[in-house]
Amino acid sequence: MISVSIPICNEEGNLPDLYERTRTALVEIGKPWEIVFVNDGSSDGSEELLDEIAAKDTNVRVVHFRRNFGQTAAMMAGFDFARGEIIVPMDGDLQNDPADIPLLLAKLDEGFDVVSGWRKDRQDDAVTRNFPSIMANRLISWVSGVRLHDFGCSLKAYRREVIEGVRLYGEMHRFLPIYTRWHGAKIAEVPVRHYARAHGVSKYGLERVLKVLADLITVKFLDRFQQKPMYLFGAAGLGSLGISFLSGVYALWRKFGMGESFIQNPLLLTSIVTAMTGVMCILMGLLAEMVVRTFYESQGKPVYLVRATRNVPPAS
Repeated sequence: MISVSIPICNEEGNLPDLYERTRTALVEIGKPWEIVFVNDGSSDGSEELLDEIAAKDTNVRVVHFRRNFGQTAAMMAGFDFARGEIIVPMDGDLQNDPADIPLLLAKLDEGFDVVSGWRKDRQDDAVTRNFPSIMANRLISWVSGVRLHDFGCSLKAYRREVIEGVRLYGEMHRFLPIYTRWHGAKIAEVPVRHYARAHGVSKYGLERVLKVLADLITVKFLDRFQQKPMYLFGAAGLGSLGISFLSGVYALWRKFGMGESFIQNPLLLTSIVTAMTGVMCILMGLLAEMVVRTFYESQGKPVYLVRATRNVPPAS
């Protein structure tokens, strides 16, 4: 089954056309399908329209949030309520074209686990949307090592097994291909069409860039240090202790070798502050190590992932 997951927030003007075009694209594929609409606290008539659509089409599932939780939470709910082996998230503003879904599925059939859409000819404001997006995509590709032109394009296709168990927070839905790469997924990218918004208003602004940068730091930390946080905190702590030692020795040399009073330079204070910082970093690293072990052991989570086995009976 193919599940198309669509977050909705005040898209009353787009919903009828969105449903019809998505249904038509899925019917033409010729495989079992469903559409999962996630109403992210809409305040217009979206809720009533979604209920009407679900009442006349049993292939449509609707999830209503109690309030607005944001696109990442809505996308996460779409994954949780989807039943298909292939899940295709897309935006509800009709800037993505449902007719491009077969392109993603065809690429999956070539042996890929994730296929990401690339809005090659993006129809958004060049200054406030396109240029920041280009810069952000280059930065994310460089930091993560996952080479995609358009992390922000919601139109993607995932095999269920590569996103099973993934939890998303903040604005991290755009980093989902990075999470799947950690699970060993093979990722491809295909150009898709993009249209200017016809109804409603965009929910995104330049302030989103700051959120993305903050989440990128989190993703990089999880990539490098999730299982060994002591490597980060310990390195910072040892570096601070090294600075403390050197500045302390130099302060003593200036005091006893040159007769300079401690209060004439900040070296002694620097030594004390960096020593305290180093000790705190190491203690935080030890605490983080305990948290990581509790996380894995209390939930029975493995620290490895197995892709396949041969002649190994299933666990009882």
